[in-house]
Amino acid sequence: MKQKSWITIAVFVTATQLVLPCMVSATDYRPAMLANPCAGCHGPDGDSPGSIPSLTGLSADDIVSSMKAFKTDQRQGTVMNRIAKGYTDEEIHLMASYFSRKP
Repeated sequence: MKQKSWITIAVFVTATQLVLPCMVSATDYRPAMLANPCAGCHGPDGDSPGSIPSLTGLSADDIVSSMKAFKTDQRQGTVMNRIAKGYTDEEIHLMASYFSRKP
């Protein structure tokens, strides 16, 4: 009987050590991953080095409304209409939240 309880404890401790780190590090990296392709045109962290508008300093609402306008062709752009169509509304909100937190 003692051997069975030791095995149970060992399994429990091992499972706890495997599961707890995953639960503790529940950081949502989706916003940063979704926003990463934007750096190609809008610059690192949304701070554009050229004539393309910077995303840094815009409110989340401004970014969402612009993306939705591109997505529905209410606003014309060179490639943004096609790019915006590739994102869901949830993804657009995540990216807007990400860029609006940047200094």
